[in-house]
Amino acid sequence: MSRILLPSLLSLLVFSVLTGLIYPFMVTGIAALCCEHQAQGSLIRQADRLVGSSLIGQPFDDPKYFWPRPSATTPQPYNGASSAGSNLGPTNPAQLDAVRTQLAALQQADPDNKWPVPIDLVTASASGLDPHISPAAAEYQLMRVARARAIDPQRLRSLVAAHTQSRQWALLGEPRVNVLELNLALDALH
Repeated sequence: MSRILLPSLLSLLVFSVLTGLIYPFMVTGIAALCCEHQAQGSLIRQADRLVGSSLIGQPFDDPKYFWPRPSATTPQPYNGASSAGSNLGPTNPAQLDAVRTQLAALQQADPDNKWPVPIDLVTASASGLDPHISPAAAEYQLMRVARARAIDPQRLRSLVAAHTQSRQWALLGEPRVNVLELNLALDALH
């Protein structure tokens, strides 16, 4: 029995140290050297004040800001500790109510807007934390933000274009706009 038990315990100890300590520290160290900003959470600071992360959405509901996708995390929106999709199907009454509520908020904020509402403005992403919206969603909100801030729509359109990220490696994903970064750029205009 001891002939089997001792090597087994030694193996457990060696692999626990290798995979539980050495490997994670090595990967963390490489990440900190190669991609320091991303390894630190892609945090955005202004004047030594933390304002958010470019990886996690934040709630905006003031008409003078671009609004993000709805969050699926509850009870606090965009809570990274409870990241998960709602898992509500398209025929689920709770999903339909959430979409109707979001549509009503968009229409109340901009009653003159008769354009079709982009789907990403009324549905949460798979993680419930997505910080991006589509360029179409930004365009849908453009006139509301321009009126609320008394900014020329063309100037605002240029700002949105400057903050539109293209597909990764020109192949993966879709063009997208980081809402927090766009709203911070909007605040910097004044």
